[in-house]
Amino acid sequence: MQSVRDHLETMLSRLAARAADERVFTRLYADAARAAADASDARKRVGMTLGPLDGSIVSIKDLFDVAGETTTAGSLMLKTAAPALRDAAIVSRLRQAGAVIIGKTNMTEFAFTAIGDNMHHGTPGNAVAASHIPGGSSSGAGVSVGEGTSEISIGSDTGGSVRIPASLNGVVGFKPTARRVPLTGAFPLSTTLDSAGPLARTADQCAVADAVMAGEMPAPPAPTPLAGVRFGIPRGVLFADTEGEVASAFEHCLGKIERAGARLADIAIDDLLADMRAATKRGSIAAMEGAEVHADWLAAGASVPVDPRVSGPLSRAAMLPAPVYIRALRRRGELAVAMDNRLALIDVLVLPTTPVMAPTIRSMAEDAALRDRTEGLLLRNTQVANQFDLCAISMPMPGMTLPAGLMLVARNGHDRYLLAIAAEVERLLGA
Repeated sequence: MQSVRDHLETMLSRLAARAADERVFTRLYADAARAAADASDARKRVGMTLGPLDGSIVSIKDLFDVAGETTTAGSLMLKTAAPALRDAAIVSRLRQAGAVIIGKTNMTEFAFTAIGDNMHHGTPGNAVAASHIPGGSSSGAGVSVGEGTSEISIGSDTGGSVRIPASLNGVVGFKPTARRVPLTGAFPLSTTLDSAGPLARTADQCAVADAVMAGEMPAPPAPTPLAGVRFGIPRGVLFADTEGEVASAFEHCLGKIERAGARLADIAIDDLLADMRAATKRGSIAAMEGAEVHADWLAAGASVPVDPRVSGPLSRAAMLPAPVYIRALRRRGELAVAMDNRLALIDVLVLPTTPVMAPTIRSMAEDAALRDRTEGLLLRNTQVANQFDLCAISMPMPGMTLPAGLMLVARNGHDRYLLAIAAEVERLLGA
């Protein structure tokens, strides 16, 4: 069996070969990673282990603090900020579990926007088709796992920022229930909607990483037969404008799930989605909370260039009066309760993660209207889990020319059950 150190060196060699045009990582920790890999190999030689994450090579989105390093959150604004005094809570927990932290991954500026581009650090090419977008905001995370320059990558998810790049790069991405995983030491976008989750090759890897970050005993989920499990299909607005290949792959997956004995039924949630749209019509909760995070430079003017697709929405949200935000937050709480009651009828929702596959980077740069439409479609399905305070996972659908994900969504706090169902669905689709 290959040593952790040898596996790490293979990744570092690959990254060194493209160092002049590196867009996936913003920082590598080669020496520290080598030391951690050697320590893991030494433990294995004497029959010791720190658990199932010991020796896993992990990358971290550049909005989580690493002690001694500046956290830039994809922006030039923070480039001269003071280095972090300590690791973010999740980084500390990952290290204690034996993870080998290889580096920090690229992201969209301040974790805003879903396309995955970054005007300062470049846009990572999709792991499957380099001329296509990676999805965001955890763009480097999705590409890193997809291309094999880390085994697990940690991202953040405010409206789909783990699951969108997972879907477009053909990997698994898990968004836990918000506040399940501590965000101490993470640069915020929205304190209400932010959550931290893993991207990996398998649901089991995501489950182990999630448990470590949540402070639980790490272990893959126990086998959970699908017979009798109730899958709700929210046909309606979340299925509009779905590309034909995505729709066909989704129906193929549904067929396999049903043949495994699961109970499939349509479930209506369009009324709740419409109510949420009405509640946030004047401003999204993410934009309004983000405007508070960035209030100082929004008022004084930015001292360095900021992506106008980031500064524009934040500036507009900063002009909204406080009652607009407070009412949106209160209504969101009421609708989350209503959605929880609705989902009590099923075990999981199932739908395409993204209704489209990754378009080309060039097309997004050349056609502003197409970019806006694409971004809306990329966020449409994933943001439901954030808006209604749910947990969700995306996994690749087989047989596609470009990747797109199958998304399972479960009620608040049902994270471990969702991961167990996902692992079984993954095995079924893989077979």
